[in-house]
Amino acid sequence: MPVLVFIEHQDGSIKKQSVEALCYGSAIAQRAGTTLTALVLGTTSADLSALGTYGVNQVMQVNAFTALSDTKAMANAVAQAAGSITADTIVFSNTITGKAVAPRVAVRLGAGLVTGAISLPDTTNGYRIQKNVFSGKALTEILVKSPIRVITLQPNAFEIVHQEGIATVTQHAFDIPASTITVKEVQKSSGTIPLAEAERVISGGRGLKGPEHWGMIEELAQLTGAATACSRAVADAHWRPHHEHVGQTGLAIAPNLYFAVGISGAIQHLAGVNRSKTIVVINKDPEAPFFKAADYGIVGDAFEVMPKIIQAVKELG
Repeated sequence: MPVLVFIEHQDGSIKKQSVEALCYGSAIAQRAGTTLTALVLGTTSADLSALGTYGVNQVMQVNAFTALSDTKAMANAVAQAAGSITADTIVFSNTITGKAVAPRVAVRLGAGLVTGAISLPDTTNGYRIQKNVFSGKALTEILVKSPIRVITLQPNAFEIVHQEGIATVTQHAFDIPASTITVKEVQKSSGTIPLAEAERVISGGRGLKGPEHWGMIEELAQLTGAATACSRAVADAHWRPHHEHVGQTGLAIAPNLYFAVGISGAIQHLAGVNRSKTIVVINKDPEAPFFKAADYGIVGDAFEVMPKIIQAVKELG
């Protein structure tokens, strides 16, 4: 049976997390000897046929779908799409949207649900998928016994692999009840790089002593093409906007590089960033908990260390 992947798009572009989900779905489809179908709700200027380079055979597009803020309506459409192609595996990215829609789809299809998957299914003895638990401090393996599976893939958990191919794009219409949600206003966060999609993140904490010192965080971020983030204490003090807060009570991220300046590394903060591929910490306290989780650490005053790092990056071009 085919594999179906739900695609998220914004401002004419397919989100990076959805591209990862496509590659993940493609690997599942190849192992099972089946095809991969992508589902796109609503209009987008993205070249959908180009999704073939990620292993997609067919793209189902529902142009008439406009309820992109209604997770109930979205789940209805996904369930109908899965039923129309008799898909037995439906993949989402473990984003805010994916985490809201996937459980609804699972209920509609009577499917087993695994959220935050970090591995391909192991089918040597059943259908088992690994995921992180206890804020990333442990791994567990979920055995899915149902014939239909719904999986949300943890961002940055699966490598993007390019292939050769062109996807066939087909238009579809589903019977979706009118949405009961009315969107009165949309406020978009500032910044050129969405924090959840950033490959590199430069983050600051209370060690910077005040918002007037945030210039060096922004300068290093600009030089390295990174997004900026902060600890909860910084957001609560209104030094930075709350949408930059990362941690257990903020946004959980998984960039390739997380660069923490003046952040002690309390367990609540680590819970939101411990899936980062490489963690660099600058802190003048050698006993700061963050050093235990860091791949690289500098014990020193941020006001002395950061200017030297910025200068070094400029010299490297």
